[in-house]
Amino acid sequence: MTQSPVQKTMSASDWAMLITLSIVWGGSFLFIAVAVKELPPLTIVACRVALAALALQLVLRIMGVPLPRDRQAWAAFLGMGILNNVIPMALIVWGQGHIASGLASILNATTPLFTVIVAHFLTSDERLTGQRLAGVLVGFIGVAVMIGAAAMAAWNVNILAQLAVLAAALSYGFGGVFGRRFKTMGIAPMATATGQVTASSVILLPLSLVVDRPWTLTMPSTVTVLSLTGLALVSTAFAYILFFRLLARAGATNVNLVTFLIPASAILFGVILLGETLELRHIAGMALIGAGLIVIDGRMVAAAGGLFGVRKPAPHPGA
Repeated sequence: MTQSPVQKTMSASDWAMLITLSIVWGGSFLFIAVAVKELPPLTIVACRVALAALALQLVLRIMGVPLPRDRQAWAAFLGMGILNNVIPMALIVWGQGHIASGLASILNATTPLFTVIVAHFLTSDERLTGQRLAGVLVGFIGVAVMIGAAAMAAWNVNILAQLAVLAAALSYGFGGVFGRRFKTMGIAPMATATGQVTASSVILLPLSLVVDRPWTLTMPSTVTVLSLTGLALVSTAFAYILFFRLLARAGATNVNLVTFLIPASAILFGVILLGETLELRHIAGMALIGAGLIVIDGRMVAAAGGLFGVRKPAPHPGA
């Protein structure tokens, strides 16, 4: 069976999927904000990955996609699960217990900044260029503006929560680089998604039982249970299905546009449904982070250069 070619330009249906994906992932911050009021972080993350793993296992069976059984594959799933699920999800949930969901989503949008840095040091084919370095610097200036110099001078749980979400973004950056190995291992993307959340469940379920002792917790409300279900089935399982479908159709570069859209939906959910507000410095920081991501992405910069007649130099024959 031949694979459909990746489209360089996105169709209306691709844009619809991209916007849907941004809403689904932006909604995860809403679901977490609701659940964290009644449940501890590890319990929330354990429920999220365990329910998502069950759903994705079912989807794999329906699709007829095999899940690898060899030790090497599951060692890789375990590493990916730790970097892409266990560490970042636990940090984000803990952070959202102290800061607004919209602010958490903006800080999480720094993931591509960290990915560029991690890839520079850990890969041989994704080195930092001048343009990418400029984008990273602009983005981190945005982070500094958001957190604020005065706030950094007076350490409190709010600052720690923001740093926790940034640490989660860094972990996602490592996860993105680590995940490159699955392509060379010949493992299907949906199998990778299923394997990593399954491996994460193996870690988080017993950990949450030991640390949180969920049997001693008060029975959560219906709203919290529905939020956990939405977090697992909509913002994790369904999001992975949508992500890999769009990745196959439009390619990684186009899919990365979702990074620009997630904070918008998360902020709207937070303002409309949770009554959250953002300070002016948060908006300014978001604008700078967005500008940094645009510079790293390069397409709008190239389009602007073309508009003003600036052409990229032809590559040297020996390059």
